[in-house]
Amino acid sequence: MRKSSWLLVVSFLLSLFLVGCSSGNATQSSKNVTPAEPPKEIIVSAASSMKDSLTELQKDYSQKTPGVKITFNFGASGTLQQQIEQGAPADLFISAGKTQMDALDQKNLIVKESTIDLVGNDLVLVVGKDNTNVASLQDLVKSSVVKISIGTPESVPAGKYAQESLTNLKLWDSLQPKIVLAKDVTQVLNYAETGNVDAGLVYQSDAKGSTKVKVVTVVSASSHKPIVYPVAVISATKNKQAAQDFLKYLQSSDAQKVFVNYGFQSLTK
Repeated sequence: MRKSSWLLVVSFLLSLFLVGCSSGNATQSSKNVTPAEPPKEIIVSAASSMKDSLTELQKDYSQKTPGVKITFNFGASGTLQQQIEQGAPADLFISAGKTQMDALDQKNLIVKESTIDLVGNDLVLVVGKDNTNVASLQDLVKSSVVKISIGTPESVPAGKYAQESLTNLKLWDSLQPKIVLAKDVTQVLNYAETGNVDAGLVYQSDAKGSTKVKVVTVVSASSHKPIVYPVAVISATKNKQAAQDFLKYLQSSDAQKVFVNYGFQSLTK
């Protein structure tokens, strides 16, 4: 065989060898690459009155902890309680009342030692911006005041506090025919904003976030039980550590400042 032919054969075999090595190295390299872990997701069932403050805190927490995705389920505390009892997915529960949290505790559906009172609130009487007919709770008995909205007491803590206050102030019996029940405190606020009712009883935090209503008066705290928002990790969570970490963040001074800006009262020390 001529020398030139040998050179061609050797060159061909060498090229095959190099291609094989390159392919092997590429395969080995692909095996060594660790795929990025998907972010952990925790579902937070929270009272509807916390929507604005928690939405802001969600953005801050996402920047600080990019490996965790926070998903909220807002609603009336009683409704959220029932959802959790029926097995709806949730990792953390923030209630606007102790009754709902206690009910879950009795059924061992929360991590008892994780329970804390996160923030407090005030109950206020609101009317539309242009309403001059209502200047006090006693004005609600006027014949010109036709509709007053509160949350359904059985499922909405704000409604329960409202009923308790009106009862202690000797107004409940006379006002009952005027009462319009709402599914949650957000709906009460909406009724007042749109003029569908003459007045509504909501939390201070809700009123502060609206430009369409004004606060007539803060309901005396002595007329109802203390308004606190307990929070706890759900027993069935599959992301207990992530839920506990987010709960710890909510107790931080930075998070508490945000709550206060939205009209809540800080309870953490």
